[in-house]
Amino acid sequence: MLLACAPAVIVSAVALATLVTGAGATWLPLLAVGPTLAAATNKPSGVLRIGFIAVVLGAVLGGESVRQQAIVLSSLVAVTLASSLASALRTRRERVLEAVRSVAEAAQHALLKPVPATVGAFQVAVSYSAAAAEARIGGDLYALVPTPHGVRLIVGDVRGKGLPAVSTAALVLGIFREAAYDEPDLLDVVARIERSLARNLGADDFVTAVVVGYPAPGRMEVVNCGHAPPLLVRGSGILPVEPTHPAPPLGLSALTDEVPSLQVLPFDDGDQLLLYTDGVTEARNHSREFYPLAEGVARHVSDDPSRTVSALHNELLAHVGGRLHDDAALLLLRKPAAVGSTTVGACRTPAEGRTVCPTEAV
Repeated sequence: MLLACAPAVIVSAVALATLVTGAGATWLPLLAVGPTLAAATNKPSGVLRIGFIAVVLGAVLGGESVRQQAIVLSSLVAVTLASSLASALRTRRERVLEAVRSVAEAAQHALLKPVPATVGAFQVAVSYSAAAAEARIGGDLYALVPTPHGVRLIVGDVRGKGLPAVSTAALVLGIFREAAYDEPDLLDVVARIERSLARNLGADDFVTAVVVGYPAPGRMEVVNCGHAPPLLVRGSGILPVEPTHPAPPLGLSALTDEVPSLQVLPFDDGDQLLLYTDGVTEARNHSREFYPLAEGVARHVSDDPSRTVSALHNELLAHVGGRLHDDAALLLLRKPAAVGSTTVGACRTPAEGRTVCPTEAV
């Protein structure tokens, strides 16, 4: 609002300076600043109004020299017309950009469907930021679906950026959502994604991903295909879930003998699992230091996943100075603590305290 009023303020200031000093020929050319600035903040009609006021003031306050006054007035008219054209072009581009944004937002909802706060037995929170300033979607992907075989989810990162990366992300998510319902075995879900990518990706393209399933109470299954290890939050400890048998990213299985393996974790009441993409851990500050995600989790972890993820997202933006240079996704899964004392596997949850687990590494 203040910026929109600036052209009128400038024109008024120039007129006042002319009246006070009596130096019309000196100050009046500055009236052209008004319509010029208005082109960046007003519609064409607003620019014409400011220009009309400037021309009138130039005619009233002009000096005795008819020649000088004619030069000033003709300059003001020319600047006003040119500024009106610039304003019209800017307005048109803004309408086009708004249409593109609405399409991008619709594409995001179709591709990265909103995740409810509760899925099955879990509390869930998601944060996603595309690196492109005007984009809503990018090469990072996530999905979480309840299936007959338990809750299943995927977090991944497509090599590259732009529309090709978005297209690959859509392909992976489509296959995952279908296979997650059809395949009882989580490794078969991964195998179906791999086969489809082998048919559709180029030789240098791939997707890193973590696929997770919760088939039975207390049992979490993880398949890591070249992706950053999830963080398991158990009690006061934060443990990276490193793959026991590292596997290549999806789409590269033909280049190696390594195959994805299933890793089973105990996952009990109060436990949390954070999945993320490398846009989070590889975000650098002005000193070129990476964002310390595990330390951030330790600072902000709570019983409310949405609050934890929001705090991590805000801290990440502060770390990089407000602008991410890569797509970044965070997905936090929490198993709410049961009422009363429970014992599942090697962990127990007293009614009055936090989950207590052994200290061995996962």
